[in-house]
Amino acid sequence: MRRWKKILSASLVAVMVGSLGMTAFAEDTSANEPIDTTVSNYNLTEEETSGKNQEEIKALQQQKIDEVTQQAYDMKIASNELENWPEGPATYGEAGIVMEAKSGAILYAKNIDGKAYPASITKILTALVALENGNLDDKITITQNSVDCVAEGDAYIGMIAGEEISLNDALYALLMASANEVAYAIAENVGGLGYDGFIAKMNERAKELGAVNSDFENPNGLNAQNHYTTARDMALITQELLENHEEFKTIAQTQQYTIGATNLVNQARTFQQSDLMFYEGNDYYYPKTIAGKTGYTDEALNTLVSCAADDNLELISVVLKTHGKNVYPDSVNLLEYGFNNFAKYTIADYEDSADFKEIDPNAYVVLPENVNFQSLDYEITQDDTNSSTGTVTYTYQGNPVGKAAVTLSDEYLQKDNTENEAQVSGDKSDSETQKQAQSTIPREVILVICVIAAVLLLIIVWRAVLKHLRKKKVETNRKRRREVDKD
Repeated sequence: MRRWKKILSASLVAVMVGSLGMTAFAEDTSANEPIDTTVSNYNLTEEETSGKNQEEIKALQQQKIDEVTQQAYDMKIASNELENWPEGPATYGEAGIVMEAKSGAILYAKNIDGKAYPASITKILTALVALENGNLDDKITITQNSVDCVAEGDAYIGMIAGEEISLNDALYALLMASANEVAYAIAENVGGLGYDGFIAKMNERAKELGAVNSDFENPNGLNAQNHYTTARDMALITQELLENHEEFKTIAQTQQYTIGATNLVNQARTFQQSDLMFYEGNDYYYPKTIAGKTGYTDEALNTLVSCAADDNLELISVVLKTHGKNVYPDSVNLLEYGFNNFAKYTIADYEDSADFKEIDPNAYVVLPENVNFQSLDYEITQDDTNSSTGTVTYTYQGNPVGKAAVTLSDEYLQKDNTENEAQVSGDKSDSETQKQAQSTIPREVILVICVIAAVLLLIIVWRAVLKHLRKKKVETNRKRRREVDKD
């Protein structure tokens, strides 16, 4: 009987799983694990170093560095595959993007969704969350945890536990001197969120901005296995800070800043802007620069966010995991590529679709000379609170080139309502079909149970009959033996 119960249970599970379309195996989520965009690595194996002296190992190490650097330079540039798109420059970084800041148009794309360690460009998001959740005159108290997060070689300005500074001073230390202990203290103090709450807010805000392939574990960018971002994500985060918080440009364009004496330290602290693109007279000076943030760790290599503007465009470039001393030349080349090859086209001057009643007169797309407006595709997203307004997003062969706030035409709204009604009707039909399908599931289960029960019943009856016949035969044989014994 126990065996029968097991068979019946297994049969029922099999029927129900098959009917509901379920899988009996756990989903493989390994593809969702964070990955590093390293095309190779610099580390030599024991086999490679075996039997070699220090000079030979040093030469072999340099050879490997050169090989990896070349591999990064040779990586595919996705935007170069767009038809009639100007060819963008190769870079020594493993990911790079150029985005037009106001429109969100992507002008250059190299591995823009590849995950990599951001290093100190993380502090752009830290600044954004701090400005959105605090006031510039808020008090920031340096804790022992803030001090202890800094290891030898990490950037800091020598704050000690118990010191108090304003959030305004803290932001200058954060964005200019890249002070890691100050970044930690900002997270501990701003908005009453607490350290963990601040980190959670960083990730929440990033996702809201569309930075869906990033994860931030700390406010300073010091290396952590699951602290990563992408070029696209950092451009989106920077776009929000640049366009909506003037403090970013004000701080970035300050070459030297002094924090006065504090409650515990009588001496003032003076530090300089770490981004060399702001300094006239050096090889990396770029006069169009309006904001930026540098980054470096041994794992991340050089990272850099640069914002620049001329009379036509405002651009954001992001480069990740840049090999060698190429982070500034690469960034300048990317920005110059954007300024020299693209222009704004006012959407209202070119759009003639009957879908729109009004289009934001200031909205534009950003295109190269050989791509015309008529070759663009667009998608309309209606506002949640008012279906007659929304946003139209333009793409060229899948690449975003601009967007505009719009008021939708009566013709479009009528067409949209008709489609929605058809969809509702279809959903109802599908629902009825699903109900009918679901209603058959118990019958199938019952049928299987009945069949199995009938078979088992026959087996039981058959066994009972056999047992009875054997018993009767045994009794007959015994009776015969007794009769023989009597004789």
